[in-house]
Amino acid sequence: QVQFVESGGGLVQPGGSLRLSCVASGYIFINYNMAWYRQAPGKQRERVATITSGVASTRYVDSVKGRFTISRVNAKKTVYLQMNSLKPEDTAVYYCNRGYGSAWSDEHWGQGTQVTVSS
Repeated sequence: QVQFVESGGGLVQPGGSLRLSCVASGYIFINYNMAWYRQAPGKQRERVATITSGVASTRYVDSVKGRFTISRVNAKKTVYLQMNSLKPEDTAVYYCNRGYGSAWSDEHWGQGTQVTVSS
């Protein structure tokens, strides 16, 4: 079955960096777009970065542009999120999921990885 396992979160000071990883299984990874999402307490989950399946084109929500970088290694069925210049408002549980064409899945969510930015 489709499964995502996120890791790499932690507690970091403002201005610090973290690299998140998401390992996918149960489907043909190379055929799907991938995205990172986050959900802060009391807020809806939001999609913050996407990467396509072919040429690996990337897109970001305005709040993370210039600070976050999404990448993928198809041979490892893994997508990464490099997060630099972290801010307290980046505090959230981070998840990954897949998409196909213009549609994004709302199924098979993993456990996520907690990112806390605090001094």
